[in-house]
Amino acid sequence: MHHGRTDAGVHALGQVANFKTNSNLPIEKFILAINSQLKKSIVIKKAEEVDENFHARYNCKKKTYQYIIDNSNFGSAIYRNLSYHVPQKLNVKKMQEAAKYLIGEHDFKSFKASGTSSKNSVRTIYEAKVSKKDERVIITLTGNGFLYNMVRIISGTLLEIGLGKRQVGEMLEILEAKDRTKAGKTLPPQGLYLVSVEYD
Repeated sequence: MHHGRTDAGVHALGQVANFKTNSNLPIEKFILAINSQLKKSIVIKKAEEVDENFHARYNCKKKTYQYIIDNSNFGSAIYRNLSYHVPQKLNVKKMQEAAKYLIGEHDFKSFKASGTSSKNSVRTIYEAKVSKKDERVIITLTGNGFLYNMVRIISGTLLEIGLGKRQVGEMLEILEAKDRTKAGKTLPPQGLYLVSVEYD
């Protein structure tokens, strides 16, 4: 079976997997059949037949991730595993300005976990947004691919800008440095969501 990858602790709302089968079961019955065998933490929403050459990871053209920061004073006991709590008020406008530097094709080496294998760290970011919804600050990144921990490191860097620990323009300097030690800390996995995976 082939599937897109996410780190442990990350929430996947739009994960895709594919497998070959000789089953004669109608495609619409697969959803019920598989869901009946799965743990409660996984639900199959859709099943479709694909080309023999399809690969869930390598054929992917666009992925969207969100990182959710709970910016309320005291956090939430219910949502503590679904977001990352930061009680200090964030400057969302500065985070939004800094995120714009990420858009386009760049070498994201500064935002790759050190010691990881992928040789080529050039990726394209199509959209980089920071929005506020009630007490939550939501970082949304859409790109053609992401390096290991890339979204969590970008989010950590944007967080430091939002806290006033870094200036907006530092985002460009960090990108150009191609050096992991120049970027912010890696935020924990519970705030990270794989929202969607798109194919041609």
